[in-house]
Amino acid sequence: MNAPFQARAGMRDPFTAFVCDDATADMLRPVAVEHGWSPEKVNKGGLRNAVQSLSVSASPNILFVDLSESADPLNDINGLAEVCEPGTIVIAAGGVNDVRLYRDLVASGIHDYLLKPFTVDQLRDTFAHAQAILSGPRGEAQADKPHVMTAVIGVRGGVGASTLATSLAWLLGEKANRSTALLDLDVHFGTGALALDLEPGRGLTDAIENPSRIDGLFIERAMVRANERLSVLSSEAPIHQPLLTDGSAFFQLQEEMRNAFESTVLDLPRHMLIQYPHLVHDAHVALVVSELTLAATRDTIRILAWLKSNAPQTKVIVATNRTPSGGGLEISKKDFEQSIERPVDIVFNDDPKLAAQAAKLGKPMAEVAGGKMAAPFATLSNMVLSHASEEGVADIAEARSKSLVGNLKSMLAKPKAKAA
Repeated sequence: MNAPFQARAGMRDPFTAFVCDDATADMLRPVAVEHGWSPEKVNKGGLRNAVQSLSVSASPNILFVDLSESADPLNDINGLAEVCEPGTIVIAAGGVNDVRLYRDLVASGIHDYLLKPFTVDQLRDTFAHAQAILSGPRGEAQADKPHVMTAVIGVRGGVGASTLATSLAWLLGEKANRSTALLDLDVHFGTGALALDLEPGRGLTDAIENPSRIDGLFIERAMVRANERLSVLSSEAPIHQPLLTDGSAFFQLQEEMRNAFESTVLDLPRHMLIQYPHLVHDAHVALVVSELTLAATRDTIRILAWLKSNAPQTKVIVATNRTPSGGGLEISKKDFEQSIERPVDIVFNDDPKLAAQAAKLGKPMAEVAGGKMAAPFATLSNMVLSHASEEGVADIAEARSKSLVGNLKSMLAKPKAKAA
């Protein structure tokens, strides 16, 4: 429903409202006129009427819905998402004063929730913010900021790849001002949502079970928003439920995220790399996370060789994580570099206190880190953006068009065209 999806303003009504009472309607109409909208677009009937109306007509740019008569607001707002087109900014109002409900509604895709009775000034502020999002230079931003996709791969379990993936996604959103998606592909034990103090939802498991449902609207509903620039698609699938997929769902998710966001970070477990090698074909950058141990050295060599053979167009960054600063290394950095036949690009020192603090706060380590500990995170973000420069993106796009993934894309597109 909401940004970062861009509405096609010329094809839609600018504003429609569905309210439950005369007082709300009387407040809305003059504010609508102030914005140049027709007061006749303020309808009675609340959320139920909104669902019925939008099931047979185009969604407006800004939609105001009254949840006052809804017995189950969260479930009903999900019903609205079924008929609401991507790009519509939804503003809800209701009488339930519950912080958890507010968070759940925002996570489900609405722009804001106004607690009744609200004031005219609150209404004006909410509409002004919604209009600012609609009028934002999304098209120009895409031209200035070509999409960057980064795959983060841990060479062994426990090296901290998920920690770095979450931090990188946060950095691309908050520091590089990019709309960013974090796709955590550890379906059963992923920590992408947990690290950001979010409920993962069922979006990823629904996508795997029903790949044909994946489109812009599905992405908008399934993504859990961490902040204005960062959204997460993660999962905690039951451990008795095996992963049964040919990988087409993951490819389609990547494709939709490429259209909807300026950056995508894939938290890619190494077993997924083996089972679904096409996942890394579209990545501009692969961040290989290792540690200074013999086992990690062996597996770094193997994964680097795999990337060279299977994704030669992808720029590779090697990082060592949780590196003890006081000695006691199983293998020295110099020996590690000689073994993998390339230098280490970034070293993240071990800091248990920082890790514990980030976990307690429900924030990525990059946000909590300060001083010297913040420097390698900044280096990582800069390297990713540098490697995925406009020229690099053009080269990768050319490689994609000749790859097996390009053929897969065309095969997947045909059934969708027929369904439409």
